[in-house]
Amino acid sequence: MSFTDLVTFAFGALRGHRLRTGLSLLGVAIGVAAVIMLTSLAEGARLFVTQEFQSLGTNLLIILPGKTETTGSLPVVGGVAHDLTLEDLEAIKRRVPAVRYAAPIVTGTVKAETEGRTRDVIIAGTTWEMLPVRKVPIIMGQYLPRGQSDRPPHVCVLGYDAWKELFPKENPLGRFVRVGTERFQIIGVAGPRGITVGLRLDDLIHVPAAHALRMFNRRGVFRALLEVRSEAEILPAKSRIIEVIRERHAGEDDVTILTQDAVLAGFGKILGVLTAALVGITAISLTVAGIGVMNVMLVSVSERVREIGLLKALGATTGQVLRAFLAEASILSTLGGVAGLVAGFLAVRTLRVFYPAFPAEPPPWAIWGALGVSLAVGIVFGLLPARRASRLDPVAALSGR
Repeated sequence: MSFTDLVTFAFGALRGHRLRTGLSLLGVAIGVAAVIMLTSLAEGARLFVTQEFQSLGTNLLIILPGKTETTGSLPVVGGVAHDLTLEDLEAIKRRVPAVRYAAPIVTGTVKAETEGRTRDVIIAGTTWEMLPVRKVPIIMGQYLPRGQSDRPPHVCVLGYDAWKELFPKENPLGRFVRVGTERFQIIGVAGPRGITVGLRLDDLIHVPAAHALRMFNRRGVFRALLEVRSEAEILPAKSRIIEVIRERHAGEDDVTILTQDAVLAGFGKILGVLTAALVGITAISLTVAGIGVMNVMLVSVSERVREIGLLKALGATTGQVLRAFLAEASILSTLGGVAGLVAGFLAVRTLRVFYPAFPAEPPPWAIWGALGVSLAVGIVFGLLPARRASRLDPVAALSGR
């Protein structure tokens, strides 16, 4: 029996039982589509997190006050022995030549009021160095000016949404806005920036860090973003910064310095576990589909006993009968796998239409793995029915026993 004869025989048998064939195809297709959809979500989450952190800037170091715990992949900041102050950042810039910019961040939520309009806003206390570090787009006016960090002018830059709501259809430059207990003159408006790492940047009002510290009655900053001159200098700069902080904080090593690669590696481990769990769930679905294929093939064998007996009486060997039924099961599962791939890709494309910012895309290993597993399902779960058919006695089979 040639390969062509095997395929023709298998397709003929499948066409003869269209309902059972269709249901088995559906089971395998659902399992494969689930693999494509869930791995696409996991891969999309990984790409989204990577893009979010890359958007923070290049050659970036993130300094947080407090020492990281030794457990876990991501930082868990403990108690703060000393605040991370503006003076600490000035010292870092003076003594660590590899650091090009050091932008402090002081955050808090307050009410902004102007000419009868009130809005809850997020204050971003920082310095002019935030402009090059985060590539803040300025569509009107200018960003925070250079100057003494301890005695800056009372000026601010509005985020895009804050501008639209506080000064709808008006030019705000030169106007005043009361933010919390302070009154600031507006010198600029930032362009739309969307959401980064869970923070809606268009709601921010940028003010000098010294004013934000006084507004929230704090001495230390929330964190600081440092841009290093080149990628090769990141690790040496990190070591030198730790030395500077240790000298200024009475020998205490009480800051945490993160690199983008370290943060992304931590998220990568979490997303890797999530992906493995999702693949495990879909493997259960494919196993159930395989059991369905086996049941269909067992029923097919019991209904075609006389046909098998006739094949053996005409000279078909045990191996040929085994291969014929294995081919039937393999074709069934492969067609189901292809249908599942198509359905999975259509579902992912539909998701991208409704959520274009989420880069859902199945990884190549998931595509080939899903096809391979669907074929393996047909072979493994078709083996028992095929062996049963190949071992039938031709005389007993022809008599229908």
